[in-house]
Amino acid sequence: MAKAKTIDLTGRVIREINLPSVFDTDYRPDLIKKAVLAAQANRLQPYGPRLYAGMETSARSWGSGRGVAQIPRLINSSRAARVPHAKGGRRAHPPKPQADRKEKVNTKERRYAIRSAIAATRDTNLVNLRGHVFEAELPIVAEKTFEDLDKTKQVIDFLRVVGVYDDVMRAKYGRHIRAGRGKLRGRKYKHKKSILIVAGEDSPILKAARNLSGVDVTTVNSLNAELLAPGTHAGRLTIWTESAIEKLEVVFE
Repeated sequence: MAKAKTIDLTGRVIREINLPSVFDTDYRPDLIKKAVLAAQANRLQPYGPRLYAGMETSARSWGSGRGVAQIPRLINSSRAARVPHAKGGRRAHPPKPQADRKEKVNTKERRYAIRSAIAATRDTNLVNLRGHVFEAELPIVAEKTFEDLDKTKQVIDFLRVVGVYDDVMRAKYGRHIRAGRGKLRGRKYKHKKSILIVAGEDSPILKAARNLSGVDVTTVNSLNAELLAPGTHAGRLTIWTESAIEKLEVVFE
C-alpha cells in the first residue's frame, strides 16, 4: 500500500498516512482523453443561422432571353441573391442548431478515467511532462486545517513553504494572446493551468484560493477528468487535504 507524508501549514511533516487503492490505478491515457473530450462536447452551446437567414429577399429570376444566368436577382437591380453560389446568397449547408453534438461515455469508463487521472497526480514524471514547476514530494497531502484558510495571502504562504508557488507564477506570466479569430469573440487571452486543490467538503479554502492564477479548487464529490487532466493530459500538480484522501476511499473505491 502506497504511503504519503502529511504536512502542516508550516510545511513540516507531521505524520505518514496510507493512500487509498485508487492511487494504484493503471495509467489509461486513452480513457482519460475520451472522458475529457466528452465533457467538453457536452457543454457546447448550440449554434447556427436562423431558419430563414438569406431567404428574406425580393430576388426573382429574369427568366430566359437576356443572355445572363437565370438566377434570382434583386428587384430593380442585377445583383444575385438567395442562391448559395451567388455573392450575398445564403449558405449551402450551414451548421444546424438542432444538431446533437453530445458524446456519451460509459459510466464505468468515465469512473475509471477519473481513477486513472487521480493516480497520475502522484507520478512525478507525468507531472513534470505537463510543465509544472515544483520542489515538493508527490503526492502533496495537507492537514485538515488547510481547508479553514480564508485569506488568499495565507494560501500563498502555504504554497511557498511547500515549494509549489513558482508554478502559480508560471501560470500568471504564461498568459498570451490567442492566435486566430477567437481574439474577436470574447476569448482574447489563453491561460495556463496551475495547481488543483482538492478539499473534502465545502470550506473557506474554496474561496480563498480561487483567485490565484491557474489554480482550481474543488471537492472530492465534484472531481472530474477535465479538472485532473486539462487538455486531456494527466498528471496535474494537485494538493490533497487529509479529509479529501479519506473521502476518496468512499467515493472512488
